[in-house]
Amino acid sequence: MKRKLMILVTVLFTVAGAAMLSLDLPIIRSSAQTQTQDVQKMPEVIILAKDSRLGQVTFNHVSHNSGKYTIDGTTKIACTECHHTAQPAADLADMPPLKTAWPADRTTVLTDELFKKDPKAAGVAACRDCHARAGATPKLLPAIPEIKHEASTAIIRLVNQQAFHRSCDGCHIEVRQQNPQSKAPSATSCVTCHKRTA
Repeated sequence: MKRKLMILVTVLFTVAGAAMLSLDLPIIRSSAQTQTQDVQKMPEVIILAKDSRLGQVTFNHVSHNSGKYTIDGTTKIACTECHHTAQPAADLADMPPLKTAWPADRTTVLTDELFKKDPKAAGVAACRDCHARAGATPKLLPAIPEIKHEASTAIIRLVNQQAFHRSCDGCHIEVRQQNPQSKAPSATSCVTCHKRTA
């Protein structure tokens, strides 16, 4: 009797499991599937400079891309302010010294709407995909990008640290110039962004 009951329970669990799989219920997801789904979502917070001696930087992506923070006090910050490669190369001609579009034949400009419609097709590259650490090769480019310094003939190699500081500090300086009362982090005080963790 016990043996028949065990067989019946086993059959029921097998049928129930097969039914759940065929219905594609979210209860039964592998960790690989969950990670793939997570990649599709726009991150709310991004931790930058994890290896910095001054401490990591907690970047609130939502506040920067939702309109809570602005450069001029009214206009929402465009995705391409940071993800500058996510636009056609022709559009970059008006934004020196930027010159790299990714992918190179890109025809769309990254927006919230484009990302929400099809995250994979939106073509979002992470900062370090192009601006690798010193001594490393970028994931998407054959070499770390270089630009000519704006005020001299010096060539600047845009490793991740250089790219972050030029982009973040440049924006914060512009915000404070337009609105001196702004609470934007000071580009002259490292610890307004960098925080040591316990």
